[in-house]
Amino acid sequence: MNPTGTLARARAMQAWLSAQRRSFHMYPELGFEEVQTAERIAGALQAIGLPVRTGIGKTGVVAALGQGPPIVGLRADMDALEVQEANDVPYASQRPGLMHACGHDGHMAMLLGAAELLRTMEGRPEGEVRFLFQPCEESWDEDGKSGALRLVEAGVLEGLDAVLALHVDPAEPPGSAGIRSGHVMAAVDPWTATLRGAGCHSSAPEQGLSPIYLLSQVLTAIQAIPAQRTSTLRPAIVSVEAVHGGATTGVIPDTVSLSGNIRSYDEATQQRLWDELERALSLSRVLGGDYELEIRHYYPACYNDPEVTALLQRVTAAMVGADHIYVPELEMAGEDFSYLSREVPGVLFRLGVAPGDGDRPLHSPRFDLDEAALPLGAALLAEMACEVLRQAG
Repeated sequence: MNPTGTLARARAMQAWLSAQRRSFHMYPELGFEEVQTAERIAGALQAIGLPVRTGIGKTGVVAALGQGPPIVGLRADMDALEVQEANDVPYASQRPGLMHACGHDGHMAMLLGAAELLRTMEGRPEGEVRFLFQPCEESWDEDGKSGALRLVEAGVLEGLDAVLALHVDPAEPPGSAGIRSGHVMAAVDPWTATLRGAGCHSSAPEQGLSPIYLLSQVLTAIQAIPAQRTSTLRPAIVSVEAVHGGATTGVIPDTVSLSGNIRSYDEATQQRLWDELERALSLSRVLGGDYELEIRHYYPACYNDPEVTALLQRVTAAMVGADHIYVPELEMAGEDFSYLSREVPGVLFRLGVAPGDGDRPLHSPRFDLDEAALPLGAALLAEMACEVLRQAG
């Protein structure tokens, strides 16, 4: 293991890494539409002599270095967001209304950097490193499937001993890495519901049943679920994100629709939240109305394997020092890397990228990152791939 040497080699690639990131940033594409992005990635991988497969999981790219077993996978997501960039920089998005506001441009650049570091590494362990460039992390297709689930279905995890990924963290400085064992991100279950009353003239409400009245009762019950119907020791959210009902004056409508999200970490809490949402909506029946509910199981909770996490902590400490490792707070956002890490042992870790010129949160029109962080991300991915191969070999 030579973590500091790998980091030094990565730092010598700074200009190349920045150029790769800026190229991706200027031409963002949405999930399952990453055609030009995939072409750019495939070209870069072919240029360094790696065999490449395209069209994996619709628009994904997979490449391999070496032959296994053992086999380790390294993943980067490719898609952008429907955000209009507000940054006045030479590499700003050239596509109106689209932006890499979640750092996936950096993720792709760092994974390409890891591929180059591994290709030219002396004494690289026996085995295969599989590079997974995943489409559509931010959303899902017409079948409700995100890019990670499509990769699983395409068989890209076959034979893997472990899978690793990183995510940029604009709240922490460059040179730092956030590593947490166990659960790191929540399960996400979007839901939609319809409350059914009986429409009538608003001058004679007794002749019908207002679904808006039903909604007022149901909303109170929904908001009480996390505080009153689940353990306060287990993170739980039931959010209402949209309500639609009524269209004109003088008319009480037949229906009101509402939608939101359920977020949790463990399956028992998740099931309890589903049941309690059903119970809250059933108040509409007690009051003479009716309801329909659809809950879509979206992302499972993201879990970091303790053994692979411990290995990452040792590698990172050897590369930059233990004082540059932080433990990220648990958060209720979701990540579809969870589909990969529930199939094989995996770790999703954070990489500090704070630019130092103000608050630039993820998914913001002003999101940006300090490109000085890119070499560390590439080096950690490369060195971790080697250590996994050594441990599994």
